Amino acid sequence: MHAIFDEGAPAPCPAPFNLAAYVLAPATHSPEKVALAIVGPHGAERWSYARLEAAVRGLAAGLQAMGLPEGGRVLLRLGNGVEFPIGYLAAIAAGLVPVPTSAMLTRTEIGKLAAEIEPVAILAGPNVALPDDCPAPVLDIKTQRGFYHDAPADYVLGDPDRPAYIVYTSGTSGQPRGVIHAHRAVWARRMMWEGWYGLRADDRLLHAGAFNWTYTLGTGLLDPWTIGATALIPAPGVRPDDLPLLLRRFDATLFAAAPGVYRQMLKKHPQIVLPKLRHGLSAGEKMPETTRSAWREATGTFVYEALGMSECSTFVSGSPARPAPLPASGYPQAGRRIAVLGPDNAPVARGEPGQLAISNRDPGLMLGYLKAEAETRARFDGEWFLTGDMVEMAEDGAIAYLGRGDDMLNAGGVRVSPLEVERALMEHPGIHEVAATEIAVKADTTVIAAFYTGTPQDEATLAAFAAERLARYKQPRLYVHLDELPKNPNGKLNRRLIRQTHEAAHGPA
Repeated sequence: MHAIFDEGAPAPCPAPFNLAAYVLAPATHSPEKVALAIVGPHGAERWSYARLEAAVRGLAAGLQAMGLPEGGRVLLRLGNGVEFPIGYLAAIAAGLVPVPTSAMLTRTEIGKLAAEIEPVAILAGPNVALPDDCPAPVLDIKTQRGFYHDAPADYVLGDPDRPAYIVYTSGTSGQPRGVIHAHRAVWARRMMWEGWYGLRADDRLLHAGAFNWTYTLGTGLLDPWTIGATALIPAPGVRPDDLPLLLRRFDATLFAAAPGVYRQMLKKHPQIVLPKLRHGLSAGEKMPETTRSAWREATGTFVYEALGMSECSTFVSGSPARPAPLPASGYPQAGRRIAVLGPDNAPVARGEPGQLAISNRDPGLMLGYLKAEAETRARFDGEWFLTGDMVEMAEDGAIAYLGRGDDMLNAGGVRVSPLEVERALMEHPGIHEVAATEIAVKADTTVIAAFYTGTPQDEATLAAFAAERLARYKQPRLYVHLDELPKNPNGKLNRRLIRQTHEAAHGPA
């Protein structure tokens, strides 16, 4: 049986359509309900649906009054405050295309991106680096807030296939790329409500990520708002060890974070009492089984994992209705069409490893990369978008994630998933985090290396520990203790940087 999943296409996105109008529709029937609470140890800043929509449409009117061209790109240089989602949705409501960016980017980094984006306006927050020599007008926080009470703009409706927003990839596999998404991308997210979250209108979902990350924008804000739930976002300065208190104090029913956040919480809180929490959600990277088990022991709740990417958000997941059989990440969500392809880009048999691919019929799939037409074409083969993720599809359709194609390890010609090596070593009580990668030790020789944090260990002891859990060809030949493992701003392991840093310091012999 071929590794293809297709149980029928989703309902088509209605037309004409505007992403912001769709997301804020609950303002018409639940105007006084709390849409957003930015929570901290000392209280919360709350926004009702009516207040949120008024601010969005007021700022949209202000942007339209500037005479900005429809479809023009608006660069968001904002911190983790309410101004971020208001600016994001206001630009979309006005027929513009927002480009969220991390507030952590330096002036040099944002300058490079701005040269590519060519923004028609910049929404800026305090103490956030701005690009040099950019002619776009800058609206500071005071100016933005001044528009919140203006007469509301009408939503600019149109073709659901037209560009709505651009997000930048993390860049861990090379040059960061602007991923262009259509208005219909938010409609595609409906497939996640049952296929991952078990989302309900009475939920209170706390997401621990930054607003500019697509995981937070979608899971933490857009999905709860679209269904009429309440989004809870930690205030700036909130640390992972503060989160159990906030989850309990603000009656969170769902919690979403990257695996690293779960680990940090558990390190400080081996027991966490969360009477209202139904379950957790995890994405961004593979969650180790040790972390998942520790969370269940600490809280009594499950964590449901999802597999996705900036180009298509999440499309494979476990859920309360259909938990994933470990170590699989989950099942393709109903409405998706995906396949596992071999080296010739033809579907392999179920049970065989290959590259995960998404059909171009998927309404959540990107329109393309900004100013990178050749790179966009290279990611497609016929109907299939090639994700670069290596997976296996079981007979029942469950998808087991093996790692990124460019992270896969080569052990004597046999491909090894770094996640398999990392999972085995994470069972060692002295290891806190671990990253497996391939290191050049000679000009023509590479070995599997394990970089770890925690208590420094004797290399022979670690080698013996690995030998009990991994086949010989999967065992690391080199163990390196680090004080911390390099990660990108979203908390993902940066194996490429680990490898490059080590080889630059030691070099092949």
